[in-house]
Amino acid sequence: MTSDTGTQTNQAGLPSTNPTSSYWLRDPNPLLLGHRTTPDLPEEADIVIIGSGITGAFAARFLLQDYASNKKLVMLEAREACGGATGRNGGHCQPLVYGHNPAVATFELETFSFLEKLVKDENIDCDWITLQGGVHAFLSTPLFTTAVSQISSLTKTHPVLAAQLEIIPPTNPSKLAHLKVPHCHGAIIQKTAASLWPYKLTSHVLSSLLTTTPTTKQQNFNLQTNTPVLSISRPPSPSCSSPNPKKWQITTPRGTITTPQILLATNGYTSHLLPSFSDLIVPVRGQISAIIPPSLSPTNTLKYSYLFAADPEKGQHAPRDDYLVQRPVLTSIAGGEMIFGGGRRLALKLGLGQYRDDELEPTVAQYLRSNLSPPLNIGGGEAGELPAKYEWTGIMGYSRDSNAWVGEVPSHKGIWVCAGYTGHGMPAAALSARAVAAQMLELPEAGEGHAKLPEEFKITEERINRARQGPRLEDCGGWEGAYFSGLADGE
Repeated sequence: MTSDTGTQTNQAGLPSTNPTSSYWLRDPNPLLLGHRTTPDLPEEADIVIIGSGITGAFAARFLLQDYASNKKLVMLEAREACGGATGRNGGHCQPLVYGHNPAVATFELETFSFLEKLVKDENIDCDWITLQGGVHAFLSTPLFTTAVSQISSLTKTHPVLAAQLEIIPPTNPSKLAHLKVPHCHGAIIQKTAASLWPYKLTSHVLSSLLTTTPTTKQQNFNLQTNTPVLSISRPPSPSCSSPNPKKWQITTPRGTITTPQILLATNGYTSHLLPSFSDLIVPVRGQISAIIPPSLSPTNTLKYSYLFAADPEKGQHAPRDDYLVQRPVLTSIAGGEMIFGGGRRLALKLGLGQYRDDELEPTVAQYLRSNLSPPLNIGGGEAGELPAKYEWTGIMGYSRDSNAWVGEVPSHKGIWVCAGYTGHGMPAAALSARAVAAQMLELPEAGEGHAKLPEEFKITEERINRARQGPRLEDCGGWEGAYFSGLADGE
């Protein structure tokens, strides 16, 4: 497929064959490791999903268990199952209630509730912990003032959403100290937040699809890992040499597969197969560390997830947006790792246009080991640096207008996209996948009383043109329009 825009500046390539070792991928699901449901790649399918992260997994679940169990569905994954962004993120699920459109906030809150209930109902072993909230600790006064102003407006227009928030001004030092951020310039508490092991949630969904009875459902889901997609094109028509307008041919190193419908659940890698989106969904590399805290105590673990936000600092071209959640403490000497990510203002090109996750940036790694305490009041090691058990990178998909892209691609009938979460996929992907699955089958997107896919997420020619009239991510450091809508990279 060729680009409609003529620009290839931020086009992604294939996922790296030797990625950095993620904390979340250290305990792979044995059923999924190297899994190929059939030894050979099927020649045809009703639907092909490319990508096996949270979006692809839930799209397959909704298609086969809720909408169309008779469809033959093939899922292609370039690496091991869930080896991309979902297996490399920050371990948060926190809807962003302020800072972007209320319809999006409502949708994210429903996605959170859906996941929370699913984990409980199906007893999913993914370490889901519903926290007391998410603390957004502001390290500069102007940004805190902006956040307070946004919440003030939300109180007038959407009081139900505003009730999810608590403002802690700098004049309340005791509360800031209680939150372990005594030196910040103010904080916002979002009352809905959770921590989890994202890979285990997604692997549960995929494993269930592979083992579900009756047998027809199992046969209709075919997972092919370690099968990168090289290209997508129209195959020749059977009766003539011209392309078949109703089919797509997917080329892989293991052969080709033909299908009328493709779902690109590829997030930061979307432009590899859809170059016309290279200016709409830009790959952005993030870096995370699993930091060993100075002391472990089950009674002294963090009860909140954290975001540390600041305006651009002197000599830097981007603000601070570091994020943190603590793993459960297992014993006095095990567990309790601080999953700490960010430091992108120190990264090569701020991470923009970077699609390789097979390398670490030493400057960012050193920053993550050295800048957790402070701002968090937990103490520190020698010279303020704490040791890291794991350090890894992952590729996010940043959207040019800060909203996800969900729907059929204009001028490419039969190709669907569900991607571009701007580092905020965990509280949006599952129900975005539900919506796109329904769209593919021309069914209603959600039942009565459920939040529908926000209009801001839907793909239209008008939205594409409008987005392209706005600034490019690289022209504003990748932060303009994305800062409050993606407040915690890697969620």
